[in-house]
Amino acid sequence: MIMETPLSPRTMRNQTLVTEFILQGFSEHPEYHVLLFSCFLSLYSVALTGNLLIILAISFNSGLHTPMYFFLFNLATMDIICTSSVMPKALEGLMSEESSISYGGCMAQLCFLTWAASSELLLLTVMAYDRYAAICHPLHYSTMMSKAFCSKLTTGVWVLCAFNTTIHTGLMLRLNFCGPNIVTHFFCEVPPLLLLSCSSTYVNSIMVVLADAFYGILNFLMTIVSYGFIISSILKMRTVEGKKKAFSTCSSHLIVVCMYYTAVFYAYISPVSSYSAEKSKLAGVLYTMLSPTLNPLIYTLRNKEVKAALRKIFSFTRN
Repeated sequence: MIMETPLSPRTMRNQTLVTEFILQGFSEHPEYHVLLFSCFLSLYSVALTGNLLIILAISFNSGLHTPMYFFLFNLATMDIICTSSVMPKALEGLMSEESSISYGGCMAQLCFLTWAASSELLLLTVMAYDRYAAICHPLHYSTMMSKAFCSKLTTGVWVLCAFNTTIHTGLMLRLNFCGPNIVTHFFCEVPPLLLLSCSSTYVNSIMVVLADAFYGILNFLMTIVSYGFIISSILKMRTVEGKKKAFSTCSSHLIVVCMYYTAVFYAYISPVSSYSAEKSKLAGVLYTMLSPTLNPLIYTLRNKEVKAALRKIFSFTRN
């Protein structure tokens, strides 16, 4: 909805005219709405269940109170925030003719999604460093990845990304939206919202480029460097069994990294002016639905310790 009260140029600069946005979602393909609703609801249910089970397994099993599982606990929490900030509204949009979201709701969704998504990218880099320390410096691992240091790393991730989110959300709040108010996505994110603004988005665009450079490119390069050292150390191992064991400790994380960065590079490492709605929707499905769903499956199906902890939980609930 857009207020149509005539305003002076000075008033227009200080007031947001748009009171709600219309999320385009998948309205261009109404024939697929039932199918998409079923798929998205299934993915959301599996994502919530899988990540909650990982949080419970790690919380109630002292054998999993190690750096790797501490980071996995935080990743599962981020996955829940990421998918829950998007999925309820996306499911509602698929069941209604028009999906609207209030201005405040849109900004809140943008805030939580940006916070969770950027935190995941940074945490994946921290997890890569953890695997580097475990494989390349096994004798010093307990010292390098002490409980205090791991706590500082994760706190730094949450706080730094909260600061980044505050900047992007604050810059978005200062913009004027005079109409049109149709967001070409199934959730509120920075690029399509900037295209709707009727005021200058120069500062916002600069911050988007800086965020892309840091979270996308710099983090990716640090992860590549970590895995470069890891692969080099694995190749130097003399026994095949040692190589297999070392690779198995980081293979799950490597799969998640490849999956997540594929979505990021596919849609977001580009100027706002070259924004593609279709590419962004596909990437959005990958990192807000598919990734949170597959992460717990990847880490549990390939991890005997987590599976053993989950069996204990299920056996306890039966008793």
